Amino acid sequence: MDAREIIKPGMRAERLLVVPPERTVGHFVPHMPMVYATPMMILEMEMTSGDAINPVLPPGWVTVGTEVNVRHLAASPVGATIRTVAEVIEVERRVIRFVVEAYHGATKIGDGRHGRGLINVAQFKKRFAVP
Repeated sequence: MDAREIIKPGMRAERLLVVPPERTVGHFVPHMPMVYATPMMILEMEMTSGDAINPVLPPGWVTVGTEVNVRHLAASPVGATIRTVAEVIEVERRVIRFVVEAYHGATKIGDGRHGRGLINVAQFKKRFAVP
């Protein structure tokens, strides 16, 4: 399948997250502050990117993260509401690239680019003998 047939630049999605203690640096590293962890912000950016294109994917096809180039610009405490935005900026045959941003209120706390690869789930499972 060629992603260019179904995915177009400009497709976008947004997600909201209230930062729980389990997504903080201090949850993973006890002596660190209880602020939104960079890997958790990246996870949310990846999930938002998927949300932007999942509705148009045919059955049996998904995307997986393949590229991340993100800056974490500001800290956010437990209880902060984070808004994450992703927009398709480039589509190749099997790779979709996004611009991603995260906000705490009006403050941009993260930005960057993310790439996702298009895969056929059945072929993937067969290739790696995944049940």
